[in-house]
Amino acid sequence: MSPNIPADNSDPISTFIRKPESQLTHAELSDSYKFAFNDREFLSRPETIGVRFQLELLKPELVLKDHSIRYTIVVFGSARCKSAEESEKQLKAAKTPEEIKLAKKAVADSLHYESARKFGALVATYNLKQGINEHKLRICTGGGPGIMEAATRGAAEEGDLTVGLNISLPHEQAPNPYITPELCFRFHYFAIRKMHFMIRARAIVVYPGGFGSFDELFEILTLVQTKKINPLPVVLVDRKFWEKALNFQYLVEEGYVEEADLNLFQFAETAQDAWKVISDWYHLI
Repeated sequence: MSPNIPADNSDPISTFIRKPESQLTHAELSDSYKFAFNDREFLSRPETIGVRFQLELLKPELVLKDHSIRYTIVVFGSARCKSAEESEKQLKAAKTPEEIKLAKKAVADSLHYESARKFGALVATYNLKQGINEHKLRICTGGGPGIMEAATRGAAEEGDLTVGLNISLPHEQAPNPYITPELCFRFHYFAIRKMHFMIRARAIVVYPGGFGSFDELFEILTLVQTKKINPLPVVLVDRKFWEKALNFQYLVEEGYVEEADLNLFQFAETAQDAWKVISDWYHLI
């Protein structure tokens, strides 16, 4: 075989012989001569969006498979919730009436953070009892701050692996520090990220949140309602919040959903309640 032609399983970038730039011809210096996979301008064209979709779908799939991550519990919720210690510091530092008001709200919301942190710890405790890695239910979140950080933190503090599916946003969302580094992924496309949330999900736990949390929740409920995916536990934490934010019964009264559709999800008040819904569903010990 010619030394200039790589084997099928080799890295063509490192295998092809490279000349010093001073020895390259004008043709070799042109953009058209670059390998297609190494030409960023080409890959950024609108016509190659399908290729970018495919790569964004394939990369996490292969990495998670390499780490035997087969099942996950996906936790959604507000990125704005702070930990108890952080919100208490905010309250102590508050000076003006407006700052005090915001700090007191942060302290109240920190209950959700600490609940999600406890939930992550409960899942991790279950995983540590499992001998086979593929039977474990790894915590998976959007990888950012708030509830995402809390659930990831709880699992990581117990020594468990965690998965983070981060999204590139205009105001950059950095990965939280509790994600297992080799299981932290960055997405450009929301659609592909959502697919990865669902591919391995065996349960969904949703804490109070904003548009993003609502979007993720309703996509999952729609997938189950339309039988695009098998039923799975969908747990909404803090019934008072959800029933105030969303009048589910009104949708039934107006005939937009069936009464039976309200069985697609369950409410929970605590981390222990949420874990019980999941463990009862799957008869976990």
